Amino acid sequence: MGNQKPAWLKALYVQNFFVPCSIHEAAKKNEKNICCLDCCTSICPHCVLSHRCHRLLQIRRYVYHEVVRLEDLERLIDCSNIQAYTINAAKVVFIKKRPQNRQFKGSGNYCTSCDRSLQEPFIHCSLGCKVDFVLKHYEGLSPFLRVCKTLQLSPDFFIPQDIGDDEMTNETQDSTIVDSTTDDHNQHSSSDGSENTSFSLELKNDMIYEEASTVILEKKVHVLKIMRMELLEKEKRTS
Repeated sequence: MGNQKPAWLKALYVQNFFVPCSIHEAAKKNEKNICCLDCCTSICPHCVLSHRCHRLLQIRRYVYHEVVRLEDLERLIDCSNIQAYTINAAKVVFIKKRPQNRQFKGSGNYCTSCDRSLQEPFIHCSLGCKVDFVLKHYEGLSPFLRVCKTLQLSPDFFIPQDIGDDEMTNETQDSTIVDSTTDDHNQHSSSDGSENTSFSLELKNDMIYEEASTVILEKKVHVLKIMRMELLEKEKRTS
């Protein structure tokens, strides 16, 4: 490869991140914060499904600069001697140079490319600074590049579950259209059920009334029989 940078590394430098995605303009959370290393382009979370089999590198922001997780970048290139910073419990590395003009240099530790003050023992403040240093002092980047066949986003990365317009239309139709025959049948069934219940209650009330009437009538007959027997006994006594 010589002094040539791999295509994915060039993409990290030239692609625009944290800008709205032109493909998903109307969608929410459409900032392009992912770099597809196989397509060498920046994409948004809504594009992930179309690139799900590709190597994806999440781009983050720290003090208005683009950074990547050190853990992810180390799978692609040797990151030794690059100063890392910690955000949200994760170590990150700046992608591009951050030049810092200094009129007077002290005796501290400074970046080899942009004169930024660093902690010991780091000598590069960003990935870009290390790449320039390597290309200047070594034969090429090949010894520093690593084979990475798969690179996925972190499990906590939010991926919207987009639904196509046709699917949304079909889903809406399926959820709102009602079979009129079935509806009429249900209405008739409900009506028939109510009528049957009402009829049963009326029939039951009639039966109870008839039973009560029968009992009352039987009691009356029984009382009349007793009265008749008492009259007959009285007549016998008088005669």
